[in-house]
Amino acid sequence: MKAVIMAGGFGTRIQPLTNSIPKPMLPIMNRPMMEHILKKVKSAGITDIVVLLYFKPEVITDYFKDGSDFGVNITYVKPDDDYGTAGAVKKAEKYLDETFMVVSGDLVTDFDFKEIIGYHQVKGSKLTITLTSVEDPLQFGVVITDKEGRILRFLEKPGWGEVFSDTINTGIYIIEPEILKYIPENVSFDFSKDLFPLLMKQGITLYGFKAKGYWRDVGNPESYREVYKDIFEGKVKVFIPGEKVQKGNGTVYLEEDTQLPDDIHIEGTVVLGKNVSFGKNVKLKNTVIGDKTEIDDASSFEDSVLWWNVKVGEKCSFKNAVICNDVEIGENVKAEKGVIIAEKTEIEDNVVFEKDVIVWPDKFIEEGSIVSSNLIWGEKWKKTVFEGGKVSGRTNIELSCEMAAKLGETFGSIIPKGSVVLMSRDYHRASRMLKRAFLGGLLSTGVNVVDMKLLSLPVMRYLVLNTEAVAGIHFRQSPSNPTYTEILFYDNDGVPIDTNTEKSLDRIFFRERFRKVNFNEIGEIKEQPLLKEEYHKKFLSLIDTATIKSSKFKIVADVLNGAIANIYPKLLNELGIENITLNAYFDEKKLATVPVLQKTAIENVEKIVKTLGMNAGFILFPSGQKLKIISDKGNLIPNHKALLTILLLIDRTVDKQVKVYLPVSAPDVIDELLENVIVDRGKITSLKSNFLKDYYFYANIQGNYVFTDLSFSPDTMFTTVKILEMLSKTGESISSVLNWIPDYFFKHVVIGCPTSMKGKMMRKFTEEAMDKEASFIDGVKIFEDTKNWILMIPDQYEDFIHLYIQAENEEKGKSLLNTYTQKINQWLKEK
Repeated sequence: MKAVIMAGGFGTRIQPLTNSIPKPMLPIMNRPMMEHILKKVKSAGITDIVVLLYFKPEVITDYFKDGSDFGVNITYVKPDDDYGTAGAVKKAEKYLDETFMVVSGDLVTDFDFKEIIGYHQVKGSKLTITLTSVEDPLQFGVVITDKEGRILRFLEKPGWGEVFSDTINTGIYIIEPEILKYIPENVSFDFSKDLFPLLMKQGITLYGFKAKGYWRDVGNPESYREVYKDIFEGKVKVFIPGEKVQKGNGTVYLEEDTQLPDDIHIEGTVVLGKNVSFGKNVKLKNTVIGDKTEIDDASSFEDSVLWWNVKVGEKCSFKNAVICNDVEIGENVKAEKGVIIAEKTEIEDNVVFEKDVIVWPDKFIEEGSIVSSNLIWGEKWKKTVFEGGKVSGRTNIELSCEMAAKLGETFGSIIPKGSVVLMSRDYHRASRMLKRAFLGGLLSTGVNVVDMKLLSLPVMRYLVLNTEAVAGIHFRQSPSNPTYTEILFYDNDGVPIDTNTEKSLDRIFFRERFRKVNFNEIGEIKEQPLLKEEYHKKFLSLIDTATIKSSKFKIVADVLNGAIANIYPKLLNELGIENITLNAYFDEKKLATVPVLQKTAIENVEKIVKTLGMNAGFILFPSGQKLKIISDKGNLIPNHKALLTILLLIDRTVDKQVKVYLPVSAPDVIDELLENVIVDRGKITSLKSNFLKDYYFYANIQGNYVFTDLSFSPDTMFTTVKILEMLSKTGESISSVLNWIPDYFFKHVVIGCPTSMKGKMMRKFTEEAMDKEASFIDGVKIFEDTKNWILMIPDQYEDFIHLYIQAENEEKGKSLLNTYTQKINQWLKEK
């Protein structure tokens, strides 16, 4: 048997630790991670090893050479491009003429590889995937097997709504060489995303082996520190070099030419490399120190890792620290709440680091400094900056002008030179400030900008779709937290950028690989205020103005001091809609308190509708994308019932059958009543225009509604007018349409759940669903019968799970909710 060690990753997420070395070479107990993997491969009786290289290959080849020093024979293969995991292995096909193991060189595990190989042989498998259970399965391929180990379902890096188990793919495979013929030449092809689905489609049985022991993908700086913590706590067995000696209350592993002074204080496990020297009264607890490191008098380290060639002055104190190579630290430096200091950093005397600061390479920190924030994004390490189609951060803290400019350079670097980007903002001063800083970064990459300045979000998204712009960017104060600013990114169809684009942007951002253009190629700023009129014309062209005018509607609308205040009243007046428009002026203070003001707005609109006998009331949120509806009786309609009302109106007014797209969580009580509306349900994240163009309407149950004739953006202005148009055509009132909806119970509940438990919750719900009718499109939806169901979806970003309950009456709904709430609470307590 042979082995393939994957060692070509960039290590983007674990920067700055991988600034000058590839991730497989990160030291674990003073030896590269890949060396630990190589030793495990050899212990399974495999000595012929192919190493796949890509990023900084010379660092790996210079260390391992031909493998003879390690008792193995190494063949190096360096693909000429990034061909994905399976595509890279295909490049080594001529060396893989027998059964072979594939394992990543950048993970830490104590699995028994012989057991995995034995399982593969006993099953007569063509391809065996090694599985394990983890607390947070979101970043991995989730796998479901039957009792015989046959793989039934496989999802590569799913969203929380798709995580049906906490059993994941570890990236350790045993493969028969005939499988290589299914991998195409010279194209990007991944094991989990491409090869495994293809093999299953071809009828080839894949087996999964649930390995016992420890496994961790070392994906970011925090997980690197966690590996050491797990080693010190005895959770994982790894090779530790050096002579083992007892010293005081601790155990020390000593390599050659390192001496322990009599007055050194040792606790826990301490690992010392070659030529390490100490001053007097040094204290070490659960610490690893690399070669040629010098620590002066009375300094202490706890739960820390020092690489090689580190110099530490007197009276320093570090806890939970990672200090990379060639760092010089002065006297009396304190970092007692965690720190990561990248290579070749110089720190003068009396510096204090606040909690979990990350210092990037080649930095100089002056004497007496108090370092309270990272030199990169955020107050603690984030795996991604671009998330959910946006970047958000505390205004002027994480999202500073410097950061905004860097984000502009990042986004511009993925767009062809000379392209046009459309930019807009709300009227908050922070949005204006950060947009200007971002714009400078964008121009530096050779991208031109149409600056629309103050503009509502639906209008901006419409213009991106209907102009030459290749992208749109909007700046706004966060609707949920006034101390945060959000930067929203849209593609040329006006829909949020997808996850693949976000990954590309993150890679550029963290590696700072920004495109710089010549002085005569710098982008230009263009102002085209007349573009707003295009939206106005298109809006009116899609509305039956004569029908609306004949109905003489009277409405109340509260625009909550949003940017639509300079557009919406004009549209209503042109359509002959008598209106009382509230809060149609700009006020930064009110803009910052929308969550508080919306309750008052609802009460005021309800009161005015009742008192004056208006046809409807609308609350249009500042972004122009979220809507609340008040009936002609003066009552707020819950979002889920407002959605059904709109569906019924569409059904009665369209002249042909149309398709609408809704989330799985939307109630289905009127589906059978609809004659002209065909309802599809599915995930509503990352929807692209070529998918949405087949639908007349799509929406969620949070008050976002989209009529795709205008654009692919939720637009409260268009939705309110469209509702009035449909009421006019049917001759109905909102309250009479509501009477068409049968009685039902609907509830959305949010339950706190640590990210580490989300996979378990999905697995438990999947087990509950096994003997019942169920759906797994997004989350787990369990049908008690046709009228009663419960849906569980883990939140994609926060520590919550969402429960949606539909029932034929309140009693059954509350019983269903109570049953599953008790189960969830019990599952959360179980270890």
